[in-house]
Amino acid sequence: MMAFLAGCLEAEFAAVRDYLQVSDASVSRIASALEEAGYVKVRKGYVGRRPRTWLSLTRDGRAALTRHLAALQAIVDAAREAGTRAPD
Repeated sequence: MMAFLAGCLEAEFAAVRDYLQVSDASVSRIASALEEAGYVKVRKGYVGRRPRTWLSLTRDGRAALTRHLAALQAIVDAAREAGTRAPD
Protein backbone atom coordinates (compact mmCIF):
# COMPACT_ATOMS: atom_id res chain seq x y z
CA MET A 1 0.00 0.00 0.00
CA MET A 2 2.76 2.44 0.93
CA ALA A 3 4.64 1.80 -2.32
CA PHE A 4 1.46 2.46 -4.30
CA LEU A 5 0.71 5.64 -2.36
CA ALA A 6 4.30 6.85 -2.83
CA GLY A 7 3.55 7.19 -6.52
CA CYS A 8 0.73 9.71 -6.08
CA LEU A 9 -0.36 12.60 -3.93
CA GLU A 10 -3.59 10.88 -2.95
CA ALA A 11 -5.52 7.79 -4.05
CA GLU A 12 -9.14 6.81 -3.71
CA PHE A 13 -9.79 3.80 -1.50
CA ALA A 14 -11.18 1.76 -4.40
CA ALA A 15 -8.09 2.39 -6.53
CA VAL A 16 -5.86 1.16 -3.71
CA ARG A 17 -8.08 -1.89 -3.20
CA ASP A 18 -8.07 -2.74 -6.89
CA TYR A 19 -4.31 -2.31 -7.20
CA LEU A 20 -3.61 -4.49 -4.16
CA GLN A 21 -6.27 -7.00 -5.21
CA VAL A 22 -7.56 -7.42 -1.67
CA SER A 23 -10.89 -6.93 0.06
CA ASP A 24 -12.28 -3.66 1.36
CA ALA A 25 -11.82 -5.01 4.88
CA SER A 26 -8.12 -5.69 4.25
CA VAL A 27 -7.50 -2.21 2.87
CA SER A 28 -9.37 -0.72 5.80
CA ARG A 29 -7.36 -2.73 8.35
CA ILE A 30 -4.02 -1.89 6.73
CA ALA A 31 -4.91 1.78 6.31
CA SER A 32 -6.02 2.01 9.95
CA ALA A 33 -2.78 0.47 11.20
CA LEU A 34 -0.69 2.76 9.00
CA GLU A 35 -2.75 5.78 10.07
CA GLU A 36 -2.20 4.87 13.72
CA ALA A 37 1.55 4.65 13.04
CA GLY A 38 1.40 8.11 11.46
CA TYR A 39 2.34 6.86 7.99
CA VAL A 40 -0.96 7.32 6.15
CA LYS A 41 -3.54 10.09 6.18
CA VAL A 42 -7.17 9.06 5.66
CA ARG A 43 -9.51 11.73 4.26
CA LYS A 44 -13.24 11.19 3.96
CA GLY A 45 -15.60 13.18 1.82
CA TYR A 46 -18.24 12.96 -0.85
CA VAL A 47 -18.38 12.88 -4.61
CA GLY A 48 -21.91 14.03 -5.24
CA ARG A 49 -23.92 12.14 -2.65
CA ARG A 50 -21.60 9.15 -2.50
CA PRO A 51 -19.16 8.86 0.37
CA ARG A 52 -15.52 8.42 -0.61
CA THR A 53 -12.25 7.79 1.22
CA TRP A 54 -8.85 8.95 0.02
CA LEU A 55 -5.49 7.77 1.29
CA SER A 56 -2.13 9.49 1.14
CA LEU A 57 1.31 9.03 2.65
CA THR A 58 2.39 11.43 5.36
CA ARG A 59 5.89 12.89 5.48
CA ASP A 60 6.74 10.30 8.15
CA GLY A 61 5.29 7.57 5.93
CA ARG A 62 7.48 8.60 3.00
CA ALA A 63 10.53 8.68 5.26
CA ALA A 64 9.72 5.23 6.69
CA LEU A 65 9.28 3.79 3.20
CA THR A 66 12.62 5.29 2.12
CA ARG A 67 14.34 3.73 5.15
CA HIS A 68 12.68 0.38 4.48
CA LEU A 69 13.76 0.36 0.84
CA ALA A 70 17.31 1.31 1.85
CA ALA A 71 17.39 -1.59 4.33
CA LEU A 72 16.18 -3.99 1.65
CA GLN A 73 18.82 -2.67 -0.74
CA ALA A 74 21.51 -3.22 1.91
CA ILE A 75 20.40 -6.86 2.18
CA VAL A 76 20.61 -7.26 -1.60
CA ASP A 77 24.05 -5.64 -1.69
CA ALA A 78 25.33 -7.86 1.13
CA ALA A 79 24.01 -10.98 -0.59
CA ARG A 80 25.68 -10.00 -3.87
CA GLU A 81 28.96 -9.30 -2.11
CA ALA A 82 28.82 -12.64 -0.28
CA GLY A 83 28.09 -14.37 -3.60
CA THR A 84 31.21 -12.94 -5.23
CA ARG A 85 33.38 -14.25 -2.37
CA ALA A 86 31.91 -17.75 -2.42
CA PRO A 87 34.39 -20.51 -3.20
CA ASP A 88 34.01 -22.31 -6.53
